Amino acid sequence: MALLIADLEARFNDPLLLDSGAPIAPDAQQLFDSAIAHLERGEIRAARRDESGTWHAVPWVKRAILLGFRLGQVTEMPSGAPFSFIDKHTYPPRAFRTDHGVRIVPGGSTVRRGAYLAQNVVCMPPMYINVGAYVGRGTMVDSHALVGSCAQIGERVHLSAAAQIGGVLEPINASPVIIEDDVIVGGNCGVYEGTVVRSKAVLGAGVILTRGTPVYDLVKETVHRATGDQPLIIPEGAVVVPGARSVTSTFGEAQGLSLQTPVIVKYRDDKTDAATALEAWLR
Repeated sequence: MALLIADLEARFNDPLLLDSGAPIAPDAQQLFDSAIAHLERGEIRAARRDESGTWHAVPWVKRAILLGFRLGQVTEMPSGAPFSFIDKHTYPPRAFRTDHGVRIVPGGSTVRRGAYLAQNVVCMPPMYINVGAYVGRGTMVDSHALVGSCAQIGERVHLSAAAQIGGVLEPINASPVIIEDDVIVGGNCGVYEGTVVRSKAVLGAGVILTRGTPVYDLVKETVHRATGDQPLIIPEGAVVVPGARSVTSTFGEAQGLSLQTPVIVKYRDDKTDAATALEAWLR
């Protein structure tokens, strides 16, 4: 692996690759194909979690993905189905076999090359999973859901209909969105800008989380924010629902205005049925 990393780094910095008219070097293509194969087998990932639980981007993996865009030539990609695509030849839709153990229900879904889907992942149409994404065992990606480039999704996660999990390729050191194990992401949720959602958290329908979003914790009477290099982190087991806070300016008060903000209303425990508990708070 060390040799692959060194060779990829050298090729990524090759000025000839910045010239769109330059011929493709066979060894560069082979290096890229090797890295993508490792990604699709889950042997390398675009982000890693250290012993303290902090997630970090893996820059060389991102460079390998970006190398594919430098090498790629725009081409037609007939699929044999009623769909056709025009994209870089290095990033066709990924093909699956029954031995991958993944269910992709018919209806317009696409998984891009370079994404990893573990066994027992279920994809409901239409949904999209981008390059560099990692989707853990037993996760469901529901209709109209998006898993962005390099996003990391844990095991037994439910991404409900129209959930949007943001991705990031550049800057190289920027960490992607992380959804840890056993998280429920409700319908029409949006999680962006490197936000980390810890295991067993529940995001109610319509919750939007970004780097600039303050999350008010009614249980611990605190506010969770992104600070400096630290992303917004949703605590383990938190049940988050859409809320509102009043605008305190004179004009805002006069108009009765408020701003949308997520609120942690409780923490999930082993004896709690997450869906029932969430519905009780949303009634």
